[in-house]
Amino acid sequence: MSKSPKSRAEELFSASKKKDIQNRKEQDKEQRKRSEHLAGLKALRLAKAASDKELAEVAAAQTAANKLAAKAKKSTRLPQAHRQN
Repeated sequence: MSKSPKSRAEELFSASKKKDIQNRKEQDKEQRKRSEHLAGLKALRLAKAASDKELAEVAAAQTAANKLAAKAKKSTRLPQAHRQN
């Protein structure tokens, strides 16, 4: 017994629909995986930027402190004529 063309078309349509659903699920899974990966990279980039900013602030503070120390050291020195040997 052969199947009617209508039932065969319905079978093909349902098989095609199943494939579409499966492909869509796989695409969604891949998209979600890629989004998670990019979110992780963004978090790393932001953490590095924050760390770099903090290091720059520490370096700037250290430089300022060194300049103040050098300035204070120079200002406490007496002229050579007034020094005691």
